[in-house]
Formats: sequence, C-alpha cells, structure tokens
Amino acid sequence: MNAHFIEKMKEKIASRKIDPNLYTKYNVKKGLRNDDESGVLVGLTEVGDVRGYVMDEGEMMPVEGKLIYRGINITEIVKGMKDDNRYGFEEVAFFLLFGELPTKAELDEFNDILDSCRPLPNGFAEDMIMRAPSRDIMNKLARSVLVSYSYDEKADDISIENVLRQCIELIARFPVLAAYGYQAKAHYYDGESLHIHSPLPGVGTAENLLHLIRPDGVCSRLEAQLLDLALVLHAEHGGGNNSTFTNHVVTSTLTDTYASVAAALCSLKGPRHGGASKKALDMMEDIMQNLKDWNDEDELASYLRKILNKEAFDKAGFIYGFGHAVYTLSDPRSTLLKEKAAELAAEKGISAEFNLFEVVERLAPQLILQGKNAKKKVSANVDFYSGFVYKMLNIPEALYTPIFAVARIAGWSAHRMEELINGGRIIRPAYRCVAPKKKYIPMAER
Repeated sequence: MNAHFIEKMKEKIASRKIDPNLYTKYNVKKGLRNDDESGVLVGLTEVGDVRGYVMDEGEMMPVEGKLIYRGINITEIVKGMKDDNRYGFEEVAFFLLFGELPTKAELDEFNDILDSCRPLPNGFAEDMIMRAPSRDIMNKLARSVLVSYSYDEKADDISIENVLRQCIELIARFPVLAAYGYQAKAHYYDGESLHIHSPLPGVGTAENLLHLIRPDGVCSRLEAQLLDLALVLHAEHGGGNNSTFTNHVVTSTLTDTYASVAAALCSLKGPRHGGASKKALDMMEDIMQNLKDWNDEDELASYLRKILNKEAFDKAGFIYGFGHAVYTLSDPRSTLLKEKAAELAAEKGISAEFNLFEVVERLAPQLILQGKNAKKKVSANVDFYSGFVYKMLNIPEALYTPIFAVARIAGWSAHRMEELINGGRIIRPAYRCVAPKKKYIPMAER
C-alpha cells in the first residue's frame, strides 16, 4: 500500500477531532459515564453485581468492594470452596447459567457433560488451529469461535435450549481452544516444540488448562486450586463491563451465539479491558530490576513517584493494577486472590517478591492521590496480583488474557440468555451529529 497516501490521509483524519466542549453542551455521557464517573444505567440484570460506592444525598461515598453472583457475595462462594477443599469454577458456571446452586448430583452431571464436550470436533485442531496459527491467542480464540459455527448444524437456532447447549460446549472447549492456539503460536512463531495433549476426563477446567499448556502435562493441587480461584473471580463482573455489554449489544440483534461471543472476545482483547494484568506485572518486574533494596520503602516510594511523573517504566504516568471504574476502597477479587497467592509464593520460595507486591499495594494508593490530585480513592485491582499468579504458575504471558476469557465465557453465556429472554429490542443509543453543513462541490471544481 502507498505509504505516502496513508500518511497524507492520516493528517486529514486527525484534523477531524470533535470540540470537547460540545460534549458538555449537549450533555453527552461520554463512555456511558455520568459526571460523577458512575455508569449510565442502561439495563437490568440478575446475573451479577459490582459495588464500590453508595450514593448519599447525591454524593458518591466509597465502601469496601463487593462482587455478587446471582445474589451471593463472592466471598461466601470462595469460603464454601475452601471449607470443602474443592474446586469451584464448574459450580460457579452452573450457578451463573441456571441461577441456583447445584446439588452434588447436579454438579456431577454438569461435570460429566463438560467432560463429553471438551474434545474438539474431528479435524478442528489440525485444520482450523494448526494450519492457521496466530501471533495473538485472543485473535485465534475469536476465529476458532467463529469457525465453530460451521461445525454446528443448528448454529442459527436461538431458542434457549439450543443456546444453552452451545454455551455449555463453549465453556467446555475454551481451555482447549486457548491452549492449542498457544501451542501453535509457540511452535510456528517462536520455534518451540509442539506439545498437543488431549483433555483429561474427570478433571476440571483449571487442571485441564494447566495440563494442556505444560509440556509434561503435570501440575500440583495447589497450583490448580490457585488457577481455579482466578477463574472463579473472573467468571462474571456485572452487565456493564465492556465485553459483557458488547455481548448484550450483539445478542440484541438476534445473531448467533458464536458471533456474539466472538464480539465479546474482541472487546476483551483491548488493553483497557483484558490486557491489564500483563502491564502490571511488567511494571513490577521493572521495579524489581531498578530497586537496590526491596526492603527500603523510601526508595520504593521514590521510584513509584518517578513512574507517576513519567520518568520511569513506560513513562505513561500510571501505576498499573490500581483503580477501577466501580471499586474504590478495595477490590474483593484482589483480596481473595492475594490470600491464595501467598500460599504458592511460600511453597515456591519467592515470598520476598510477594512481600514487595504487598508494600506497593500499601504505598501506591496514597501516592496516586497525591500525584494526580485525584478525588476518587483507589485500591489494588485484580490485575495487580493476577499477573503475578500466572507467572508463579509458569503460564506464558500470551495466555494471560485468554485465561480471562476461559473464565468470563461463563458470565457471557448467562448474560446472552438473559438478553434473549428479557431484551425484546435492539440496543441502539443515539449519537448527535455536529458536523457543519457543507455544499456539494462538483468534481471539476474541487
């Protein structure tokens, strides 16, 4: 393509920036956010809720964060898993889909169904994944979901029973699609050996994922429990997060399941949404490399100020892994993940590294408030610890966001069915055109 033409046209496009004052003039809710940064209410859901503040006489008052699945606080769900010393992702997926906690018999049956759905259709891995590898696993995952349409005789049937069947198959297959996509990328782009394992029967999502991505296919119970917890905490986050809202928007057109899920995947790929854990981990590794003494809090605080002042790390001025659109005082996902991460860090002999994360978690919020003159309190979000968790689990960075998707497909599935049951109208917000009127100029006079 002609580079000169692109450069010239780029300047034309860049000059079309809309006057920011017009957003205020026409009361436009940019980013679907109100002036106080709360989200514009655009729908109702029973699937999940995210709480980080309460409104008191029109003023936002920060509170400890809560994540609620189908009316139950996530801390209670995690406590139930811990008390029984069992995995929880499959239970959470069942709960999100059907709105009721499963009995042991129901959960066993659900696990058996997931087991039967995990193997990919004949020829899928060879023809659709290995013959068309991608440098980016999220793109590969979205393509694999779209291609799944061709393997489904009832792909366009949007009856609830058929959509449920499709969603269960996708929940079961996402770990396999992500793992095989990674193996193809590692082999064809990075020159590594190709390791293709079949999913294990009788083994849950977390164990299977670690089995599929590791050359020897082996993991410890603590490793699988930690990944399982990460999946539980990422499975759902209300209807307003970008990828879930995208799923609602696309579902409202009455398109097929594969199209709506692929759209959600493309949303999640964006660095403002699903890619933050890698950025937070990169920042922490930069801090480790540049500190002389990890125990010197004054030196650490000084370096964090340099990051905020655009003098260190990527010079963007952000301490990554802090702040959230809803959470203020705390992110419950971060708190729960941190507790389990401490166990694995101790087992692997890297408690000093974990302790550094804790100190940054304590120092950063106040430094951010001081450096940015921010009004809203911030805390560590789930991305701050999730990258560290994945690193401890020897999960390649290319899989960080796909693992997010492996978890979130459960929430997307629940929201898709909720939209089909309750929507009734295509989601179609308004945009006001502010372009000045122009006269058409004949070609000979231009």
